[in-house]
Amino acid sequence: MEMGWLLWGTAVLLLLHVLMELSPTVNFALRIGFYCVLCLLASALAAVACLLVNGGRTVKNMRIIKAVVKTFKYFFGLRFEVKGLENFKVEGPAVILSNHQSVLDMMGLMEVLPDNCVQVGKKELMYMGSVGLIMYLGGVIFINRKSTSSAKMVMSEVAKTMVAENVKVWVYPEGTRNCTGDLLPFKKGAFHLAVQAQVPVIPVVYSSFTSFYNPKTKLFTSGKIKVEVLPPIETKGLTSDDVTDLSDRCFSTMRETLFRLSGHP
Repeated sequence: MEMGWLLWGTAVLLLLHVLMELSPTVNFALRIGFYCVLCLLASALAAVACLLVNGGRTVKNMRIIKAVVKTFKYFFGLRFEVKGLENFKVEGPAVILSNHQSVLDMMGLMEVLPDNCVQVGKKELMYMGSVGLIMYLGGVIFINRKSTSSAKMVMSEVAKTMVAENVKVWVYPEGTRNCTGDLLPFKKGAFHLAVQAQVPVIPVVYSSFTSFYNPKTKLFTSGKIKVEVLPPIETKGLTSDDVTDLSDRCFSTMRETLFRLSGHP
């Protein structure tokens, strides 16, 4: 009986392997499915560790989450080439900005995440089972993107909290995933936050995923991701009148860096 199950299991695995080799769609679906399951299981285990070690919601839990997520790259054959980590070493709080490409961004985020740093995410993420739980425990700040007034109130509180508690805040200024190899126009919230708190902006750029990951063409293979942390941009003395100029400067610098890292003209 056990031999029968072993043979059937081997046959199924061989069939899946053949299908993955022959069909990009099957390969993509299986790898994405595995990634989702891995996120759910790892989040559940990390949540237990966070509760046992730190007792509840705190940015300190990000160290545990980071250690767990940094193992994911080995499952998918991803390699990270990181440059400029020294630019995170600013005194006091800061607003960190990065491009947002796909569900895989979490791996890139945890590869370079500095200590005492929390992310800003959409409120809907809270309801993603163990993933939502671990984000809550890690101190992620949830905003309601459908309510402009609510988002502004949250960001105003974030400005006070980041200064009072000396934490850095990680924001995706594009506001949504974008796997085109370019940047979407930036939303202004992160820049208002930096100016209101009078803290520096630190841009982080990840090279385009399109050479190994593209949902439209069902591409998902191994690959290398270049990451560059750019020098901080000071906001001391700036006012709300300077937000647009600050946003435009960051967009231009990050877009130029994205193209350079990705080997695009």
